[in-house]
Amino acid sequence: MARYTGAVCRLCRREGMKLFLKGAKCFSEKCPIEKRNFAPGQHGKDRKAKIVGYGLQLREKQKTKRIYFTLEQQFRNYFERAARKPGVTGELLLQQLERRLDNVVYRLGLATSRRQSRQLVRHGHVEVNGRKVNIPSYQVSPGEEVSLRERSRKLPVMEGVREQTSHFSVAPWLEVDRENFKGRVLALPKREDINLPINEQLIVELYSK
Repeated sequence: MARYTGAVCRLCRREGMKLFLKGAKCFSEKCPIEKRNFAPGQHGKDRKAKIVGYGLQLREKQKTKRIYFTLEQQFRNYFERAARKPGVTGELLLQQLERRLDNVVYRLGLATSRRQSRQLVRHGHVEVNGRKVNIPSYQVSPGEEVSLRERSRKLPVMEGVREQTSHFSVAPWLEVDRENFKGRVLALPKREDINLPINEQLIVELYSK
């Protein structure tokens, strides 16, 4: 499966904001965007051009892709599925992204970042309704329980995760049992539940051209 293997902190610097891709590092003074808050590359400091029109739409799409750690074709597929359904296309797009298993694991506080949650899923540490699922893009449905496997809960890294995520607020469409490293999806996420700096209408406009 294709995946991004480059330096993730460059992605935050390119978008000019924290995308919280590195867990605890993003909240510390070691975060590169705190030290070098300009675009990466030789001319990063000099690029001050005002972005309008297509450029704005493109940056919004790139930012959203990077937040959820998806590649272009997969992101395009999410949009096309959303466009075929009745309802508001932008909201349906975000709903699909939120229901990804790696995102749900992160939202439940079972990982410090979406990158880490993706790794947990790919390495077989996560169960859905008691069955191992190692597909990060698996769409979790209301009523399904997401948990770490019994042996995975004893990993040393998970104690650190529990401490670092103890302050995480849980989205209204989820419920969590932190002591037992599990949670449940109560309902489909609504737009007001997704507290991310995303203007989905710009993405819809970009793909609708």
